[in-house]
Amino acid sequence: MVASTGFTQSYLELLPGSERATRQPHLNATSLAGNVVFTYQGNTMYCDSALYYDKTNKVRAFGNVHITKPGGLNLFCDYLSYDGNTETAFLSGNVRARDQEYKLTTKALEYDTKAGRATYRTGGKIQSIAGNETITSRVGYFYPDTKDFFFKGSVDYRGPDLKMTTDTLQYSYIRRKVNFFGPTTIYSDSTVITCSKGWYRTDTEEGELINNATVTRGSQLIKGDTLYYQPQKEMVIGKGNVYVEDSTEKFQFQGDYLYKNDLEKRTFLTGHALAVKADKKDSLFLHADTLITIGDSIDETSRIMAHNGVKIFQNKLQGQCDSLIYDKNKDVLEMYNSPILWANKGELKGDTILVFLNDSTVERAEIFENASALFLVDTVGYFNQIAGRKIIAWMKENEVTRADAQGNAQTVYYIEQADENDSNITITRSGMNRLYASDLRVYLDSGEVVSITYFDRPEGVFYPMNMIKKEEQYIRGFRWNEGLRPKSWVEILE
Repeated sequence: MVASTGFTQSYLELLPGSERATRQPHLNATSLAGNVVFTYQGNTMYCDSALYYDKTNKVRAFGNVHITKPGGLNLFCDYLSYDGNTETAFLSGNVRARDQEYKLTTKALEYDTKAGRATYRTGGKIQSIAGNETITSRVGYFYPDTKDFFFKGSVDYRGPDLKMTTDTLQYSYIRRKVNFFGPTTIYSDSTVITCSKGWYRTDTEEGELINNATVTRGSQLIKGDTLYYQPQKEMVIGKGNVYVEDSTEKFQFQGDYLYKNDLEKRTFLTGHALAVKADKKDSLFLHADTLITIGDSIDETSRIMAHNGVKIFQNKLQGQCDSLIYDKNKDVLEMYNSPILWANKGELKGDTILVFLNDSTVERAEIFENASALFLVDTVGYFNQIAGRKIIAWMKENEVTRADAQGNAQTVYYIEQADENDSNITITRSGMNRLYASDLRVYLDSGEVVSITYFDRPEGVFYPMNMIKKEEQYIRGFRWNEGLRPKSWVEILE
């Protein structure tokens, strides 16, 4: 039986197996009943009963509805309404759509044949037949021909080793690529990823994470405005407000750009780059244009290298230089190219400075070539000064308590006397000593010279305060750099 509608290729053909077809004049339709099987616009349909409106080119099917489409797509439902003019269908009641790779279940489904799009709006689930993937959402769009999906509202993706929750998700099955829009969380093995926008590949776990992006892997946390994540290469690239922390270590890092490669055990940071060695008493802040970290065999930071505009800040210790190396195993800071180290009232300078730490507290600083140690003793410009080819400055609570000057040693210091009267202490200075020796040892207290030990016969002169010559008041190359000294860790980033 063929029922013509007057539209080209728009007709219904009843196939063998159908029991009866009856014309219903009052409905302007033909009713089909009893194991109905027919073809319509290239699709084969099965159902318990159906109504065919030839003038309006519509079909309504009832009970155990099954549609097979060219290309292998099968649709199942309890009720179907199909408009042959617009080539759109509405399915309801136990709706299922299935091809060779995916199965869709929902309460109601809209299907646009021209666009090749199936849409559900009342909650649905899509399952991969071969790949063990499941996606649920409130609203979904399924393109069977291209295997593209679009989901909105409480989207939940589950794979064999992957879980993803988001508000809006677009998934290309052929490319195995997910695009998400809105707050997103991804769980994979020991990794947790969060962001507000981006894309992710379900096969390689590679992704670009945008807006408040975080990657947490075991004890390691990485944050940034944008993170490009490649776990198979063990690589992360970060841009904008990057932050790196490992809870098993005391170091934290931040900057504007990050390149982190765990296979190479190397991290590269630029742009307001900052390393923080956390300590309850006094954390150490290290800033430079570029920071490079190198890991050891157990993936812990073993060395930090800083280049260009290096600055250090602790509450009682500050410093600057052009390049720096921190050796974690030795707990030593190596400062190169015009280094300056400020410790309480002291300023230490030389061509190279090695700072020996003990859990963020300086034990000593070794200064090489053109070494000097300056100590401000009052506010009118008097300085106690030590110079030599090499100086070893011993410290307690980051304050110089002893300075050993070796090779062409010299010192300029002021002799003080404290007089106590009615609980008032008056400090008077009797004069200035300017002494030379091959080696000398100076003991200090709050920058004041307590005593001096000479290892050979010194040469020098004493000047009463009223007879001090200005040219004799300072060591050779004297320069006080208090204006360069940072007052806070925030200031070293400026």
